[in-house]
Amino acid sequence: MDLLKDSIPKLVRRLAIPASVGTLFQTLYNIVDTFFAGKISPEALSALSKSFPIYFIIIAASIGVTVAGTSLIGNSIGENNKNKVQHYITHIIMYGIIVSIFITYLGLNYSEKIFIIMGSTNEVTNLGLQYTNIIFFGAIIFILVVALNSLLHADGDTKTYRNILILSFFLNIILNPILIFGFLFIPAMGVAGIGIATLISQLVSLIVILIKVLKNSRVKQLNKEFFLPKILYFKNIFFQSMPITLSICAYSFSAAIVFTYVGTAGEFATAGYGAASRIEQVLFLPVLGINTAIISIISQNFGAKKFIRIKETYFTALKYALFIMVIAGIIIFLSADIVTKIFSNNQEVINYGTRYLKISAFVLPAYPIFFISNGFFMSLKKAEIAMISNMFRNLLVPISVFYLATYITADFNTFFWLWASFNWTYSLLYLLVVLYYLRNRLEKSSAVVHP
Repeated sequence: MDLLKDSIPKLVRRLAIPASVGTLFQTLYNIVDTFFAGKISPEALSALSKSFPIYFIIIAASIGVTVAGTSLIGNSIGENNKNKVQHYITHIIMYGIIVSIFITYLGLNYSEKIFIIMGSTNEVTNLGLQYTNIIFFGAIIFILVVALNSLLHADGDTKTYRNILILSFFLNIILNPILIFGFLFIPAMGVAGIGIATLISQLVSLIVILIKVLKNSRVKQLNKEFFLPKILYFKNIFFQSMPITLSICAYSFSAAIVFTYVGTAGEFATAGYGAASRIEQVLFLPVLGINTAIISIISQNFGAKKFIRIKETYFTALKYALFIMVIAGIIIFLSADIVTKIFSNNQEVINYGTRYLKISAFVLPAYPIFFISNGFFMSLKKAEIAMISNMFRNLLVPISVFYLATYITADFNTFFWLWASFNWTYSLLYLLVVLYYLRNRLEKSSAVVHP
């Protein structure tokens, strides 16, 4: 496949489908964890749900690393600069190690405080810490996997990561019940068992992707010169990844605000929303796959200064994503009560989950505009625009919704209708920004100097 010459619609489909399948299994991975947490107790389900905005810092850092690696390596491939490609391969790995150490420190020292801020009971907090402490110990594994994968994505290979995610999913689904409930000589570990199963699965993923990367021709040509740290490459990686990481971290803040407000209705409301949001993630998978595809395609074409192909890629991706989300919204509206029952047999939990999904069905088509547009700017090495956008969406919007809901004493349903309205408004405004950039700024952005 040639990202610089092949048909754009064909490339989007060929890259997005494997990426979507891979992300499906990654999300199913989380859903399995949520399913088994629900089998332990409603409190365990609530704990796992509330842990998401806490360990999301690992996800944020991972996205920052993989987007920086994919775009910078991809740009260098498009420029046909082998020296830059190999320097970015080694420096993205070193950068990932440094970031993971910092994240582990933050997670182990501040998770408890965040659980308390979200209004968790002592039981929910303790259960949540059993899970998050294990996950943060394994942060370096998570980040090294995506750092290595960024090389594959930059080359247009989304199949390897898909296969790795499928493997880790099946490994996780085997390990979860064994470690949670015990088997033979293995003691029952409860919520901690969910974390250990995740860690083992990720370690296997790291081994598999390392074997694949070591066979890559670009990696085989590496020598010790490329492992000597160079500030200029670290700087470019930092300014490409950190805005993305920080802005996505803001999503944790957004999620914490939602959980805080929902928590006023009780832990059953929290558990219902947490379970429903996992289902929402599944519906959104094709958009994430398409986003992965356009980062690979646009980054190479930007390096080669093929601006017409960049515009075509954006609009093709947006068209596909919007169509899929409209269909997904219809499906989830009609089946909300059925799918929520997968995670709990508690009727109150089911009712809250169903109510959220029926509202979510109307906002799903707004999300692709935001995410595809973010992928567009990140591919152009304009991470600062994506950062500003994320900050507004994940800070300004939730804060506005929270205080407005508090002012009018909104109930569960009203809160999420406000959330939907604000998200639609913001996504449409962001679309106008992209259209302006495509018309007036795209070609000028290629004048940025990089090593």
